[in-house]
Amino acid sequence: MSLFPMFVKLRDRLCIVVGGGEVAASKIPGLVIAEARIRVIAPEVNGSIAASAQEGRVEWRRKFFDPADLDGAFLVVAATNVPDVNHGVYDEAEARGIFCNAVDDPDYCHFYYPSVVRRGELQIAISTEGLSPALAQRLRSELEVQFGPEYEPWIKWLGAARKFLRGAKDDPEETKKLLHQLARREMFEKFLHERAEGQASRSGR
Repeated sequence: MSLFPMFVKLRDRLCIVVGGGEVAASKIPGLVIAEARIRVIAPEVNGSIAASAQEGRVEWRRKFFDPADLDGAFLVVAATNVPDVNHGVYDEAEARGIFCNAVDDPDYCHFYYPSVVRRGELQIAISTEGLSPALAQRLRSELEVQFGPEYEPWIKWLGAARKFLRGAKDDPEETKKLLHQLARREMFEKFLHERAEGQASRSGR
């Protein structure tokens, strides 16, 4: 089965994490970054999740999972250490048309967590469709070197340039052509050079 790659807006959408251990905790930071409403269902949680709940980043319901926990949910992550529980979460999600990921159990997933290189608004996601997470992680490590932290200010600069040009130009095709020119490698290197010169100038004052 071939997967459809997409980036999803989760701001203010209810996302359920079933489970309170290390695996469940590892799935929460990405949801926090996406500004989802996160609800953890577990009778006990580890220190990381407890701290997140105390700080208001997640809501923790101290209980075992039951089907009503999926009311109003957009997606759910089943991350307990009991396969039967995870499968039950998946079955309920399937019946309700809710996306579900049962961690490390590809047959019980509507979606997979990719390995992600994140540089501000730039995200590069890698998936092996669940066949080799180890390969995805290796590729991520290589891409993190290729696309370093300097890409974060660069993508912000490109975004500002796009907004300005689309507001100033009447010809959409000319604007598109210019934006492609600005995104070329030569312009990236020029951006880095001018940025380094500017930083050197400020530090020399």
